[in-house]
Amino acid sequence: MSKLNELLQELGVSKVRLAKYLGVSRQMVYNYLELNDINKWPKEKKILLFKLLNIDDGDDDTIAAINVTTEYLMEVENRLNQGVKSASDLDSYFDLKGLEKEEQDLLMDITYLLKERLLDDKNKKENVASATYLYHLLQSIDNVPEINYFFGYISKITGFIKHDEYKFNEDKQFIFEGILYSALNLYNTGGASRSRVSDSHEKFVQEIERRNEEKLTRTQQLNTYKVQALRELGYDKVTADNYEEVMDKIAEIESRYL
Repeated sequence: MSKLNELLQELGVSKVRLAKYLGVSRQMVYNYLELNDINKWPKEKKILLFKLLNIDDGDDDTIAAINVTTEYLMEVENRLNQGVKSASDLDSYFDLKGLEKEEQDLLMDITYLLKERLLDDKNKKENVASATYLYHLLQSIDNVPEINYFFGYISKITGFIKHDEYKFNEDKQFIFEGILYSALNLYNTGGASRSRVSDSHEKFVQEIERRNEEKLTRTQQLNTYKVQALRELGYDKVTADNYEEVMDKIAEIESRYL
């Protein structure tokens, strides 16, 4: 099985794509690849793998004899693409117009992983929370650039990208990675304790409360402006027909108090 793992890595076949090709979960692929004999795989999954690699059996000698040429790699890629659900199938859920093929595949991979985690009954509560937090991160990413740096750090520390890859502001990303590494190293080595960080955590809580209070105040203020705008325009509520007019009036009213 070690030869099979090496071959899949050389071909660039990820666990996610292999899982979709075989019609199983990513965790199940990991379980299959940890077995010491491919004959322990379910028969239909073993046959699918043989078709993908164009082999008659999966012993180490057969796999070791495979010559990974450009032609062979492309043949495997084509068979893999034919067996994997096409990204265009997501059209019923998403408008993919304007997305490149690579971007469509990325969206499909993200959706597949999220669905797989949300279907995991064993860790249902934690997985829903993780997916919710990820959603919050994506909502906040335009206003908090450090989220991009954090994603980059995780990709580097887990080996998905090289350590010297910088897709954002290199200086800021470099500094952020150094600080985050120091903090996580302190956390993982037991150098930090609840009592030692209690003061910092209290400041963290106070900062959250301050921001929430500002957000609440701002919401209340906008509601007040909306009520005033509707009254001045002679409307009872905001509708699709008067939306832009009401928004312009709210902006006008807000400018009066600046």
